[in-house]
Amino acid sequence: MEVAAAAAGEGGTAMETEEMERRKALSAQFAAITGCSAAAACGVLGGHDWHLERALNAYFEQPLEDKDEGGRGPPPRMDPGGCIDLTADATISNVSDAGADSRQQDDDSSFSLITWNIDGLDSRNLQERARGVCSYLALYSPDVVFLQEVILPYLCILQSRVASYTVIPGNIDGYFTVILLKKSRVKLLKQEIVGFPTTSMMRNLLVVHVSISGNELCLMTSHLESTKDHSKERVKQLQIVLNKMQEESESTTVIFGGDTNLRDSEVTKLGGLPNNVMDMWEFLGKPQHCRYTWDTSSNTNLGIASKCKLRFDRVYVRPAAEGGNIVPRSMDLIGLEKLDCGTFPSDHWGLLCNFDVIL
Repeated sequence: MEVAAAAAGEGGTAMETEEMERRKALSAQFAAITGCSAAAACGVLGGHDWHLERALNAYFEQPLEDKDEGGRGPPPRMDPGGCIDLTADATISNVSDAGADSRQQDDDSSFSLITWNIDGLDSRNLQERARGVCSYLALYSPDVVFLQEVILPYLCILQSRVASYTVIPGNIDGYFTVILLKKSRVKLLKQEIVGFPTTSMMRNLLVVHVSISGNELCLMTSHLESTKDHSKERVKQLQIVLNKMQEESESTTVIFGGDTNLRDSEVTKLGGLPNNVMDMWEFLGKPQHCRYTWDTSSNTNLGIASKCKLRFDRVYVRPAAEGGNIVPRSMDLIGLEKLDCGTFPSDHWGLLCNFDVIL
């Protein structure tokens, strides 16, 4: 009996140690995301049964003065040295009715889309960068948003700050894509996830069918396999995307956008895009101001010594065969200003795309 009791005691101690290590790791993760003290992190997590997502949601929903008491401190002030503070505590629903945004919202003759790899895998200044991205969404009030490289804590921040959008994740494990749909303009009809069978990087294709101004659209986003060494897999994934675009009804406009990691030579390997699918950047006349979305000569987030300029982020459009036409009008880079924390919102620039709706 004494031996059994001793064994049970040792087992209990091991379990307690494991639980303490788990809580320590959660506290460190919470503090890194929120910028609060370790003590404040323990307090918030403990109040939510050590459930990270619930604790993050509660933290970002509480009044700013309460967070300051928890150790985060007031928002940083404007730096006159060329950095801009886009991290003010305003939810998108608070500002989406202002000025040009409200006019755009009421204008059925156009709609806008942002696609952006927000680099959630980089934990540095994650909270400030996430809030910066949300502020850009508030500034431009796009109807549709495609995000890549989102992680669960980043998703929690999004869900707490974009109340005027329907949030559709492509997964919740590891890192994944997310589609945001403005509730006031975009009606979700259905959604699906198309797997990439041979991916080694957890990649897939997130697809939603929506209605905008009476026009049915099929919207797709993906983060194709990364790095030069995975070119073969990336081309296979591109083929799956193009096949899926072609499978959709001819009466539906299809728009794909995302971080493709593509080199032009890889598109050439497939014989180019299908005749009825356009590269939006090329359709607009290859404007140089928005050509390179991954530019280490201008974006210093990664601290890469070599200077690389690549058009990783792309938007493809397959117009409807007849009626309800969606025509690309403009494309611009966003995220070009450093935040007050000294970094850009992401190592990628985002793409802001505007379309005309031919009723």
